[in-house]
Amino acid sequence: MPRVLLLEPYYGGSHRQWLDGIRQHLHADYRLFTLPARKWKQRLQLAAPWFVEELRRLPIAERAFDLLLCSSLLDVAVLRALLASLPGWSPATRIHTYFHENQFVYPGRRPDPGRFQFCASNWYSALASDRLAFNSRYNAETFVAGCRQVLRQARETPLLPLLDRLATRCQVLYPAVDFRAIDSLPERREVTVPVLVWNHRWEHDKDPETFCRALLALLAAGLDFHLILLGRPPAGHCPWLSALREALGSRIRHCGYAPTRAEYAWWLRQGDIVVSTARHEFFGLAVAEAVRAGCRPVLPAALAYPELYPAEYLYRPGEAGELERHLAMAISDRRRLTAATAVAMTEACSWPSQEVAYRQWLGLATVASPEAETGGASPSPEGNVCP
Repeated sequence: MPRVLLLEPYYGGSHRQWLDGIRQHLHADYRLFTLPARKWKQRLQLAAPWFVEELRRLPIAERAFDLLLCSSLLDVAVLRALLASLPGWSPATRIHTYFHENQFVYPGRRPDPGRFQFCASNWYSALASDRLAFNSRYNAETFVAGCRQVLRQARETPLLPLLDRLATRCQVLYPAVDFRAIDSLPERREVTVPVLVWNHRWEHDKDPETFCRALLALLAAGLDFHLILLGRPPAGHCPWLSALREALGSRIRHCGYAPTRAEYAWWLRQGDIVVSTARHEFFGLAVAEAVRAGCRPVLPAALAYPELYPAEYLYRPGEAGELERHLAMAISDRRRLTAATAVAMTEACSWPSQEVAYRQWLGLATVASPEAETGGASPSPEGNVCP
């Protein structure tokens, strides 16, 4: 059985869900080292030496692996250099890196002259990896475009040919999602008062202010709807969320984090429309889950969304009144997605659809996992998990 080392410096959200799915669906002997999902800049700078020191705590005989799998929030070049002097580490170990995101198009709150170091870290990680995968074409294309823009400015050190060589090690591999918790719930058919769902982080890159403005405008226009707000509320006072709560009152059916996967799936099933106002989205796992639950999407015609969803569900971001117009149409239409449509729009990123592609990318044999045979219980973390 292949021995696989998993290193994740940002073990939470979509990163954790992705890794847990791999451990559940792909049979191998896994060792997992993680750090909590916070301080992403610090993770890029310091996680590599921390992981190597944790590996040094293992007996030398346990430091041999067939494959090392990590995410793009780890500096793989630094990691590879440090591993070279680790006793017991084999230089033949393949290193595969999955890009959940890249730093070239991250919309910071304010201009950051030091941001290039994080873009450079992504570039070095790509060069130091044996295989790369990106969670969408948009992610891959913006990464390559960002690298190309930087390298064109380096006229004294021409490196553009490296991008062509890098392309031979890259592929697009949608994040495989386990939809069973959603699929097991009964369908909702009749829509009386439409229920909107917001299941994104309350942070600037998801642009909750634009979302709140649009909903307040719809209320002022006399449209009737309810709202489900999933996810942790913003830290501190948020004037836009406060205004929304005051305006909607009891029409907000839920506001806050759903502590279990089953409860989260249940709330998604209660929704009719899922909304995104994101300024930064390389795939949009939250939207895929809501669509699978039958929510009609209202999404920007930008980022990763056009490659994943039909044009009829997309609005032109930045154009005055566009979001409100699309939301008003969806509310007035009072129709959820049919089960067949919901599956058709999301099945490409389900585990049954992606499993073979993941096995091929990772070089793992096609063997049924024990978890799959016993009903698919969620794995618990193993190895060193920093609290």
